[in-house]
Amino acid sequence: MAQQRRDPEKRPSPDALLETARRENDQAGRLKIFVGAAPGVGKTYEMLQSAQAKLKAGADVVVGVVETHGRAETGALLQGLEVLPRKRIEYKDQTIEEMDLDALISRHPKIALVDELAHTNAPGSRHPKRYLDVEELLSNGIDVYTAVNIQHIESLNDVVAQITHVRVRETDEGEIVNFHCLVDPQLGVQTVHEKVDALERALRERSPTIKRVIGHAEPMR
Repeated sequence: MAQQRRDPEKRPSPDALLETARRENDQAGRLKIFVGAAPGVGKTYEMLQSAQAKLKAGADVVVGVVETHGRAETGALLQGLEVLPRKRIEYKDQTIEEMDLDALISRHPKIALVDELAHTNAPGSRHPKRYLDVEELLSNGIDVYTAVNIQHIESLNDVVAQITHVRVRETDEGEIVNFHCLVDPQLGVQTVHEKVDALERALRERSPTIKRVIGHAEPMR
């Protein structure tokens, strides 16, 4: 009985628990997401530009997976970056190439580039979705740069479908509170402002837990 009375005194204080949580958070990697309103607006290009800037500043940057979709200007930004070979997975008489998650964790760069956040991994992969690969990288203390279309985010799928009249099957789970939207440079300032405002409102309405949304409009390349 005396031991039971002493146990509460041995419990960590709230301050100690907060400090432990802070240390654990400091050890986790940081995530930077490049968001576009639709495919082909330059998300991957902007991500690679940022990666090149970090590389020049001395950061250890490694490409886990990047899809250039045959765009020469995007492919040119891979020059100088270390690109890990992809993992080959056999499925139904086909060979599918996916990001080699284990190799990337083992390499443990400061920043990993992981394109197409909402991608569905091939059967036999450790995780069914790429965003789960990203979560594992972050938990291992690796910063991640990634790109995603707004309509791939599950909580916004219906809203974006109404705005763009495009339906996308693959969706990711999660919420965005700070986004960069790449837009056609030929659009007028007022039109761009209205589109960004519409996306900000959609985020707030569909995700009540979000307290603040900051939208940035940048011209596509």
